[in-house]
Amino acid sequence: MTPNVGSIDRILRLAVGLLIAGLGYTMLAGVWALAAVGIGAVMALTALVGFCPAYTILGINTCRRRLPGA
Repeated sequence: MTPNVGSIDRILRLAVGLLIAGLGYTMLAGVWALAAVGIGAVMALTALVGFCPAYTILGINTCRRRLPGA
């Protein structure tokens, strides 16, 4: 797995993921709570790992490109 999530993207994903999961855990009920916690957990996990399968499918890469020999 080649990292495809850049630094700023990772920070935003982690913050938003934790916020969504927290809201789902505390403010929502039923299926909506499960969905929010699941989505938030996936966002936080992709931020921590630095790889997003959806980015691979869509051809997106927010990592800085390394120059050869650098």
